[in-house]
Amino acid sequence: MKRAGQIALTPSPNTDLTISKRRPVLLVRQASRRFDDWLVCMVSSQLHQAELGLDEIVTESDPDFGDSGLKATSVLRLSRLAVLDSAVLVGCIGSIGEDRLVRIRDTLGR
Repeated sequence: MKRAGQIALTPSPNTDLTISKRRPVLLVRQASRRFDDWLVCMVSSQLHQAELGLDEIVTESDPDFGDSGLKATSVLRLSRLAVLDSAVLVGCIGSIGEDRLVRIRDTLGR
């Protein structure tokens, strides 16, 4: 069962719509119960892509890093949001802490 705060994998096409890879996304909240859609943000290990004051960085020294399922320090790209059908969310690799999820939602609300 999916829940906010989980990090799931989803096929993500390249910008030119060529071959896609499975990439991690953070489930921010369920966008529609009727259609089981989820508001997600992209996750990347490319820290130089972080938007200062908006994106959130998860470092290997953070208390919730071990539970996140991420392999390296990563940026939760709040600047890259999407709404996805749960059918394209392929498994859960981990989850972030509740404190971080609340902070992310507050940031998005501002």
